Amino acid sequence: IVWLAKRNDSPEIDENGKESLNFQISMLIYNVIAGVLCLLLIGFVILAILHILNLVLVIVASIQANEGKFYRYPITIRLIK
Repeated sequence: IVWLAKRNDSPEIDENGKESLNFQISMLIYNVIAGVLCLLLIGFVILAILHILNLVLVIVASIQANEGKFYRYPITIRLIK
């Protein structure tokens, strides 16, 4: 929501917002796949790992953005350019 409201104010906000949105869309896709894999019982472990990874990477990205640096999330499918 912040990205939609402020993306025209600064190119840094626009880039960080796109990167964050791409990461969250990627995490949604990975969570759906892990949900299907729950039928094989391995999905529960993958879901736990994804949730921890999501939390850690969002905190790291927030710290980097606060310092004025651009953070590129790993394992991200870049759908929005």
